[in-house]
Amino acid sequence: MAGQISQRFIDDLLARTDIVDVVSERVQLKKSGRNHSGLCPFHQENSPSFTVSHDKQFYHCFGCGAHGNALRFLMEYDNLRFPEAVEQLAGRAGMQVEREGGDDPGAAKRQQKREEGVNLLELASRFFRERLALGQGKTARAYLERRGLSQEVIRDFGIGYAEDEWEALKRYLSAQGISEAVQVEYGLLVHREETGRTYDRFRDRVMFPIRDWKGRTIAFGGRVLGDAKPKYLNSPETPVFHKGRELYGLFEARQANRQLSRVLVVEGYMDVVALAQFGIRNACATLGTALTADHLQRLFRLVDEVVFCFDGDNAGRQAARRSLTTALPSMIDGRQVRFLFLPEGEDPDTLVRQEGREAFENRVTCASPLSEFLFEQAAEGHDLKQVEGRERFVSAVLEALKQLPDGVLKSLLLKELSSRSGIETSQFSDWLASHAPPVPRPTAEPGDDGFEAMMAISGEVESAPMAEYGDGSGYGESRAGSGGPRGGLTAARSGTATLSLSWPARIVQLLLHEPGLAETLPERLDWCPEAEPDGRLCREVVKLLRAGRYRSPQVLLAHFHGTPEGERLDQLARREMAIPREVRASELANWVRHLERQSERLTPAQEYQQLLAKSRQPGALSAEEKQRLRELIGMLATGGSA
Repeated sequence: MAGQISQRFIDDLLARTDIVDVVSERVQLKKSGRNHSGLCPFHQENSPSFTVSHDKQFYHCFGCGAHGNALRFLMEYDNLRFPEAVEQLAGRAGMQVEREGGDDPGAAKRQQKREEGVNLLELASRFFRERLALGQGKTARAYLERRGLSQEVIRDFGIGYAEDEWEALKRYLSAQGISEAVQVEYGLLVHREETGRTYDRFRDRVMFPIRDWKGRTIAFGGRVLGDAKPKYLNSPETPVFHKGRELYGLFEARQANRQLSRVLVVEGYMDVVALAQFGIRNACATLGTALTADHLQRLFRLVDEVVFCFDGDNAGRQAARRSLTTALPSMIDGRQVRFLFLPEGEDPDTLVRQEGREAFENRVTCASPLSEFLFEQAAEGHDLKQVEGRERFVSAVLEALKQLPDGVLKSLLLKELSSRSGIETSQFSDWLASHAPPVPRPTAEPGDDGFEAMMAISGEVESAPMAEYGDGSGYGESRAGSGGPRGGLTAARSGTATLSLSWPARIVQLLLHEPGLAETLPERLDWCPEAEPDGRLCREVVKLLRAGRYRSPQVLLAHFHGTPEGERLDQLARREMAIPREVRASELANWVRHLERQSERLTPAQEYQQLLAKSRQPGALSAEEKQRLRELIGMLATGGSA
């Protein structure tokens, strides 16, 4: 259909994408053997049952069964349709989406609109910087000078100025050929439905570009110079900007120090910029929202220590408590979170000007660790000299620790709680176990056995008599001769890998794990009977692998995405592949020889019955099979033989 996304492009996109990078931008992952593991984002759980395989480019959750490639993850996590997921993944990879059907009259317009969106925000940023340097920016320059900002800091952060006019930016961008609809879509214009009028969203404001991790402008924050409200105004949500994920100043912090070890999280743009003016170049700010798990995930990908800076008033304390709650699930061993409370009435901007860099950095170094703040908040309002007060204190701490991942930190906090309350730690463990949410399915800790070993627990593997391997496959014979599984595999693992699958299905499963083995198969596909279950799928997979563009499982799955064949391949990919890698080529050859022998033993009547049964499904027979069926009918009618 004209306008559809090119399959070749999808293949190329997935081949260039590392699913570990995509998932880790949204889910906190920890290296575990050959894979990465973490808490599943698709259901609530306390211990990791979610694993991501770099080798196979799959994700899988043993708790809820979620499984797929990078595109499916974006669709499920971000609630995107397939084309939207492709667009997002392509934008991340710096690729332009290719679509089929060049005769589609709307294709050129859609492509032009996408290109406009890519360049629009950078053009707007340049416009704001230019206006700051011109006569209209005199008031803004005076404001920045009063705040003590140097030209170097203004340049590094790309600070600009939005004129006090209704359509200044609109006219500029329209002259560049960018439609008003696109400007509205990316948050630069406001559209009034009652009048149909559009006008600049930002007017008479100092403009702070918000940049992504590559330094591309994705949104703006503007501080008003006059008395207009609100004082600070952010871009709305757009196709490229989600304020619950982005942090102002993080790109600039990375540019200033490629070896960041600590990040300071403050509340406003001017706090970040003022700290940078005093040489503190490791600060960033949330964008008018509370701290989110996405923020923390992004930070912990860069550093191991995060310090939250809050005002010392009640509002600051409340914000700190919310941040503590958000941070707890992310606190795997090796990470640190600290809480810095400033004197009441002060913010980082004013305090660093009063005290200077060294004194402010000393405050950061002495900030309260998460453990201290946790116990302090749990004890607030309770008399710990009384039994009832200690009970409420202990309950509050345990409720918080329910959110903390298992590890050394959790053990130490339980030990400290025992010391402060006089209760044995074993009782805390019992309490946590009894109050843990139920786990819907057994989970496995990803270990050095890798992705394949974990699949044995997923419930996808079926069992069948061991003798099934003995019928010409060669695998059962080698077991019998050795008295045990080949390659040191345990019986529990080796006995369930491919049992109860048809021969073509076994071959497809093996090719999903070892696509290169397709080159060792016979040139003709007569050995693979289409009448067998999964026979036609096996032939199609072999043809695609031979085409040369399908060298990884996720690309192969993407080709069949949204079809029954895709679902079947997904099922086969999730099953355990227990055959050792060093013997997979020989096993594949054995299976093909077995099918060839099986095919040779078919009588014309048997072959006729197979094809006749298959023909009852509309469109099931290929042209060659139809011709063969006609030949068999003629042979059987005359009493001939094959």
